Amino acid sequence: MMCEVKTDSVVCFSSKNGVGRIVFNRPKANAYDLAFHLEFAAAIEAADGDASTRVVILESALEKFFCAGADIKAFATNSTENNKQMVAAARAALAKIEASSKLFIACIAGHCLGGGLEIALACDLRFASEGSYTLGLPEARLGLLPGNGGSQRLPRIVGPSHALMLLTSGESILPEEALRIGLVNRLFKAGEFAAEVETFAQSTAESAPLAVAACKRAVWGGETLELQDALQLEFQLLETLYDSEDAKEGFNAFVEKRPPNYKGK
Repeated sequence: MMCEVKTDSVVCFSSKNGVGRIVFNRPKANAYDLAFHLEFAAAIEAADGDASTRVVILESALEKFFCAGADIKAFATNSTENNKQMVAAARAALAKIEASSKLFIACIAGHCLGGGLEIALACDLRFASEGSYTLGLPEARLGLLPGNGGSQRLPRIVGPSHALMLLTSGESILPEEALRIGLVNRLFKAGEFAAEVETFAQSTAESAPLAVAACKRAVWGGETLELQDALQLEFQLLETLYDSEDAKEGFNAFVEKRPPNYKGK
């Protein structure tokens, strides 16, 4: 269910049945400015603080764009200091996604470029709809480097060779190529996209919240550690779950052959 967008808001959050939605709506392309990222950060905080929300979907209210990145016309006329403030706000918003215990899914059905792709890269998963739109980081063609984590998150997702090709050429790719190199996790037919995303989100929302949070921390926290240190992190996270109410509920529900009722405790 799309959240109701207020006339003075370009980012909004809503939640239903454990699935939260953060929706971008800044016509014509969701090109962002400082105010956009301040609203985005507030929406992320709202999602993270809502105990009933287990999974968060990021999506666009616009037909042709997920997000085109920074408003280039504004960026070109702003002072360097103002642009730095916007980049700092963007980086802070994306850090909130990574720090959240909730699973974030970027749902891409339109052009996803520059800072827009960097938003998707900061999410835990990226689902895409088939279509003729493109994904890319064109900053090198503007004399810049991606400033919101793109040069660091992209190689961790697709590998250094694919990342360098996209970063240095500034080329954009189609969804099918994005799937092939691992930039998106799943690619769905356009007519089935919304239903497939909802099915996955609802299924994941039924998992134990503490376990989902631990999985997220284990994967992203262990990514840069040596294997033995990462295994120790995994064990420490597991220890925190043993005596949780959710773990007891999970075992009892299995034995009693009923759906579990997890409370995130």
